[in-house]
Formats: sequence, structure tokens, C-alpha cells
Amino acid sequence: MINYKNAGVDVEKGQEEVRLIKSIVEETHTTGVLSSIGGFSALFKPDLKDMKEPVLVSGTDGVGTKVMLAAMMNKIDTVGIDCVAMCVNDILCQGAKPLFFLDYIGTGKLEPEKMADIVKGVAEGCKISGCSLIGGETAEMPGVYKKEDFDLAGFAVGIVDREKIIDKSLIREGDIIFGLSSSGIHSNGYSLVRKIIFDANNFSLDDKFKGLFGTLGEELLRPTKIYVKEMLPLIEDELIHGMSHITGGGFYENVPRMIPDGLCAKIDLKEIKRPEIFSYLQKWGDLDLKEMHSTFNMGIGLIFVVSKEDREKVLDHFKDYDKLYEIGQIIKGDEKIDLNY
Repeated sequence: MINYKNAGVDVEKGQEEVRLIKSIVEETHTTGVLSSIGGFSALFKPDLKDMKEPVLVSGTDGVGTKVMLAAMMNKIDTVGIDCVAMCVNDILCQGAKPLFFLDYIGTGKLEPEKMADIVKGVAEGCKISGCSLIGGETAEMPGVYKKEDFDLAGFAVGIVDREKIIDKSLIREGDIIFGLSSSGIHSNGYSLVRKIIFDANNFSLDDKFKGLFGTLGEELLRPTKIYVKEMLPLIEDELIHGMSHITGGGFYENVPRMIPDGLCAKIDLKEIKRPEIFSYLQKWGDLDLKEMHSTFNMGIGLIFVVSKEDREKVLDHFKDYDKLYEIGQIIKGDEKIDLNY
């Protein structure tokens, strides 16, 4: 007899997963959450009392092929942080405060404990960014994924008062450009990383190299930094003229997205203290610096622009932060980025 279970989908295990993650999810809930896990949809009531014209801001992303390394190492409890980070850092660039997050996990075989470990990472990312994990979906899809495979994606919804939306119209000639340090590769370029490590060099994820965060695998799984709590006070004080999350496409793709026509971000990265992993990847892959800066964040995960009059306020705000760099200024120019490395 053919049934759903012997076709590869175990409904009971899906129910067990919900039971395992219920308390994990509820720990992220803020006062705006009106629903509990298990419903057909999630309900959230935003606090609008201090907003003149509230605007919802949304962003969606995944973790990419970094999940393959997580599966290989059997360490899947941090890629959820990456998933949240990729979404909330993006909506932050428009000045939005994250409200809630939903995730999607696709897998070949649903193992409730494994799925719960993934959700733990998502919940941790939500806690760091101050948003609520209010729903999600786990899809068991034999035939699409191998038994041990999984994929992870999600989306965030935030809110900003319309008059405080950050867009390129705020940027002026003479503005100062700052950069916030990354924790490493974050969640971009992993198809190239895997090609360099496995195809070109046949390294093991257990290999150790001087200056890395533990083993090679541990370095590669370091979670993406979430910049929400550091940047929101500056956003609320209306000090930010522009912001760019340095993700896929590196500096050359992401920085121009915040620059208006007729202006140029003149950036000097020569003094940046880059995580050692970037030097190794460049050497192992025989990559030139243009390719590196077109693919990776090279030690800078978020770039933002402020008026030169607000420079000291920014320096004071970040005096206890891991690393803040003053990396350039806005000048006149037809090219939107002039990068010196």
C-alpha cells in the first residue's frame, strides 16, 4: 500500500518538530505578537503611536551554499543567525527597525532534532536584532533534496516613519564614509570558497591555519554580524545619510546602490585589518584584489555615510565597538565608487 509516509514525507515528525521549537520561538516574541506557533498564519500588531506615516519595509534572503559546509561539519545551529542577518541588515539600510521574521527550511528527510537546531540559530539571530520569530515552514521534499541536505531562507519585515526613510537623496558632497568590521566571510561567495578549498587545494575542514578562528571549518561557519542595535540609535537621531550592506558582489555592486547620480564614494581600504581568511583565500585561489573586492566584504560588513559635522558623534557612539573605520568621503564624479585597496 502506498501512503504519504512511505513516499518520503512523515507528517508525525513535522508535528514533533513543532513541539520541539515552540518554546524556542516564543522566547523571541515581543509585545506585538498576537499569534502562537501552529496556526495557518502569524499575527503582529505594530506600535505606531510615535509614527506620523509608518512604512513597512521587507527583505528576503537565504544562506546560500554555506549550508553545505554546515551539513558537512554537522554544525547547523548557527546558520540561522546568518539567515536573519542577511535580511535584517538589508532592511536596516533603509532605516527600518525589524519587527518580525519568518523562516523556510527545505530538506530531504525531516529530522525533528536537526530542524530544531536550525531554528535555534534563527531564534538567536532574532534576539540579536530585536525582532520576533513569528512563523515559518519546514518542507520535506524527497527527490528534490538528498536525505542529509537542507536549505534555509527567510524574510524580515520592519518599519520606518516615511520622513526618516534612508535613501540616496540624503547624500551630499563632503559627507564622510564609515565602515563597520565584519566577522569574516559572512554568507556570500561560498561557491567560490568551496571551489578554492576543495577543488583547487583539497583541504579538509579540520585543517588549521595560523590566524584563523579555530579550524578552517569553524572559521568558515562564523555567523554574519548583525548591525541593527548598533545602528538604530544613529538612525533614530537622523544622522545617517546612506547605508550599504556589503554582501554578494562586494563593494563594486553594493556601494553604488546608495550613491546618487553625479556623486562618488571615494573609499580607501588600505588600513583595514582584514580577517586572515581573506588573505588565505586570495593566495589559495590566486585571485587578484579586484576579484576579491568584487566578491567578499574584505573585513567591512556595513558601510554608512554621515555629515562631516556629525563625525564626532559617530566616533563617540562606537567608542566601545569592535572596530569602526573612517574609510572615505563623498566627492563629485560620474563613477559611483572609487576604491583604493
